[in-house]
Amino acid sequence: MSEKEKKLIEIARRVSQCTNCPLHKTATNPVPGAGNPEAKIVFIGEAPGFHEDQQGLPFVGAAGKLLERLLALIDLKREEVFICNMLRHRPPGNRDPLPEEMKACQPFLDEQIKVIDPKILVTLGRFSMNKFLPGAYISQVHGVARYVNFAGKKRIVIPMYHPAAALRNGRVMTAFRNDFQRIPRFLFESLNQEETEEVVSEEKTQDEQMGLF
Repeated sequence: MSEKEKKLIEIARRVSQCTNCPLHKTATNPVPGAGNPEAKIVFIGEAPGFHEDQQGLPFVGAAGKLLERLLALIDLKREEVFICNMLRHRPPGNRDPLPEEMKACQPFLDEQIKVIDPKILVTLGRFSMNKFLPGAYISQVHGVARYVNFAGKKRIVIPMYHPAAALRNGRVMTAFRNDFQRIPRFLFESLNQEETEEVVSEEKTQDEQMGLF
């Protein structure tokens, strides 16, 4: 077992024991995230839903099936990437995450990113997008890759619609599919260090960041 695997297992253990917010009281299972410790791409969603809560795995419902189909479209399997959510326990009724809940879960996501050290972070939906691009509007920036300084390294962030939203809206589905097909090009550029986008620093204000869009 590699050191990365050991570290990710330890993070998952801590998620399973987390009581930093009330969500653990109503959830069936924790959903720490799953995938390849050596992944070049990490997908970050919003929160576990019913099926994820039942199985303890991310994106295993209808949205997950769509994600798998689009991964196949770009010649990837879910085993080759890492998939997780902002929240690690299901919110009651699948309601939106609360700020204090995301704050409680933040260390788990941050540590997973540091351990995996991916080239690309694909945010699925506005909640994960706002972690890296605060103040942005997903309708304006979806599919647009940005370099972001995170955890001491420059990484590509690609904001996308959540697959659940794509399943509800044909226009969003078209945009989601088109955005997804850009991932290989962005990955190729990152692997070849062809940095053509301006870096968005974590320390920049929201106004400064919005000025880049």
